[in-house]
Amino acid sequence: MDSMPSHEEAIDATRIWLERAVIGLNLCPFAKAVHKKGQVRFVVSDATQPLQLHEDLVRELELLRDTDPEQIDTTLLIHPGLLGDFLDFNEFLEVADDTLVDLELEGEIQVASFHPDFQFEGTAPDDITNYTNRSPFPTLHLLREASIDRAVAAFPDASKIFEANMETLDKLGIDGWKQLFP
Repeated sequence: MDSMPSHEEAIDATRIWLERAVIGLNLCPFAKAVHKKGQVRFVVSDATQPLQLHEDLVRELELLRDTDPEQIDTTLLIHPGLLGDFLDFNEFLEVADDTLVDLELEGEIQVASFHPDFQFEGTAPDDITNYTNRSPFPTLHLLREASIDRAVAAFPDASKIFEANMETLDKLGIDGWKQLFP
């Protein structure tokens, strides 16, 4: 990454991505309600070293744990200054999972991952299916297991979301994706 965006720029870009791609394309049918209610926390980490990001992650996990879900249901921890390399980002996900165990939050909170160069195993870098997890900046999505359980219970075919996303992106194509973010 060439230069560090301001917090406002990072949050704006992430919010636009959330609204146009995640919600707009219905990649996550559960996102619209929490976004509309203002229950998504956008946080930018100034970390330039993994240890600093780990400290931010711990702070945000504890905040999410200790905050009423009606106030904050989910957190997007955006870290534009670190882990721009997707392989490094993937390695840090092990740290994130270990942190959930250390804080005794396994089964209560989970960490989902989004990255500008996200690539599913076995796909080519330009495969459109990778775009389901492509965000403007490396981002750790901290979400409550109870919220996921409620959302899945309310959505009759939750297991088909992935398939529907692949179909949506195949129809859209990379050019269509790029048009979402002129």
